[in-house]
Amino acid sequence: MTRVGCVFRPENPPEELVAAARTADEVGLDELWLWEDCFLHGGLSAAAIALANSSRLTVGVGVLPVPLRNVALVAMEIAALERTYPGRLRIGIGHGVQDWMAQVGERVGSPLTLLREYGTALTALLRGDTVTVDGRYVRLSGVGLQWPPTTAVELLFAATGPRTLHLSGELAAGTVLTGHTSPAATRDATAILRRASAGRPHRVVSYVACALDDDALARTRAEIGSDADDLVVHGTPDRIAAGVRRWVDAGADTVVLQPPVGPGATDFIRAVAGHVQPLLRG
Repeated sequence: MTRVGCVFRPENPPEELVAAARTADEVGLDELWLWEDCFLHGGLSAAAIALANSSRLTVGVGVLPVPLRNVALVAMEIAALERTYPGRLRIGIGHGVQDWMAQVGERVGSPLTLLREYGTALTALLRGDTVTVDGRYVRLSGVGLQWPPTTAVELLFAATGPRTLHLSGELAAGTVLTGHTSPAATRDATAILRRASAGRPHRVVSYVACALDDDALARTRAEIGSDADDLVVHGTPDRIAAGVRRWVDAGADTVVLQPPVGPGATDFIRAVAGHVQPLLRG
């Protein structure tokens, strides 16, 4: 079954996340996704707020930029959330926007090497292993979590280019594709992921820009810098659901609808959960 989510944009004040999470939980939205964009919300603190203010809602973090965070600290934070709210957390990690990483003095020479080392170590730590590694970027000596998760954590990689897609298919449980990925590009990415995953289950999460009215459509097109209909869904719930199915047919298991920047997060969540999500279930 296709899972449906909404993005709570980090351009919104963090104190508004409480109402958004409660609304998403009440109206039966499958998933609420959070971005760790520099320099807005912290992804894991935002996830804690959303989880604490809901009872059944799945919360996704898409994604944590790995140059910013020591892998042992991230494992500790994820483990604490997963033990407290088991089965409700999806975590994405990625290279990070390179200009932002340079801005904070954390840009690395080989983002792909860092992601491989980091993803491998993080997976092992969350599994409860004691990890010793002396990599180019990740160095741990006998590190193990005192309180590892008691349930499996779904770790996803953010990927766009073919080398990162291949790495994600090889190592991760799933892949997060950005809102600038068309259905055709999603199909191409899914083909790479299937080859790299060698038959193992691999989930695909697609962000899709969504506009509920003409004003939102104009703002969305300005934001993404394109008026191409293969990058945005808009209009009536029937039209939006039909548009979403293009990404589903291309291989997405979860489609996360992304509103334009601006107020109205709870109204957007209510509209998607109440009118679009049921059509995709039907």
